[in-house]
Amino acid sequence: MSSPDLADLLPSSYKSLITSWLAEDCPSLDPAGYVVGSSPRTATLFAKSNGILAGVPFFTEVFTQCGCTVTWHLSEGSAVAPTPGNPIRVATVSGPTRQLLLGERVALNALARCSGVATASNEMVELVRGAGYTGILAGTRKTTPGFRVVEKYGMLVGGADAHRHDLSSMIMLKDNHIWARGSITEAVRAARKVGGFALKIEVEVDSEDGADEAIEAGADVVMLDNFGGEGLKIAAKAIRGRWEGKKGVLLECSGGLTRENVREYVCNDIDIISTSAIHQGVPHVDFSLKIDH
Repeated sequence: MSSPDLADLLPSSYKSLITSWLAEDCPSLDPAGYVVGSSPRTATLFAKSNGILAGVPFFTEVFTQCGCTVTWHLSEGSAVAPTPGNPIRVATVSGPTRQLLLGERVALNALARCSGVATASNEMVELVRGAGYTGILAGTRKTTPGFRVVEKYGMLVGGADAHRHDLSSMIMLKDNHIWARGSITEAVRAARKVGGFALKIEVEVDSEDGADEAIEAGADVVMLDNFGGEGLKIAAKAIRGRWEGKKGVLLECSGGLTRENVREYVCNDIDIISTSAIHQGVPHVDFSLKIDH
């Protein structure tokens, strides 16, 4: 049996998502397509900036829907490091000229964004490991509407955990849920009633007292939200001490992690560090597609 790859995770709906991208980019006539016609040509995909290649299935599907074929020269997750004036040859795309250009920008946008997320994820994973952290580095749900599957996929290629993929993946009780329900205990009780045994319950807290209440109520994961660096370490150690051997619960922290403060931030009393720094506002990896001539 061949080894599975991350593309095997993708839902069938990603293909219809790509159909909608193509429809958005060309909702009516394509005058430039008339100019070039449909004679068969080949084009080369080049990487022009450093990063991790990610988004192969999205790029390929764009051109499949355009009636073209893609031959990859590098595999998903490969590091690309072109030198100035010497871009790296990544793939070859073949098909009718008009169709090559019809898919060009949509495919490049998806690949550049996904690769940017993978690159930022990979860099942050290496930084936290270098600082001695042994737990999980995860993304967040602060993703771009309509582009979540691409960004979550990029996190995985970069070696980070994608965290929950949507509201149905896990029950996350944040401050607004707790205020609306009345208390952490009541919110957890209601969540357990409908979530059953299959869904974990995570509770966001802003104090040690809140963490203790959440654990006592039966939360599976407690998120210490926006605690300061040293304050986080003190709180996590204290909570671990009070609940050691009594209840199995994961501690997560979120908010404030940057490339610059990794060594001060990481703490192995925390099981999961979640951050949007690996996918929100990260630079894209620069690719271009050039018709061979």
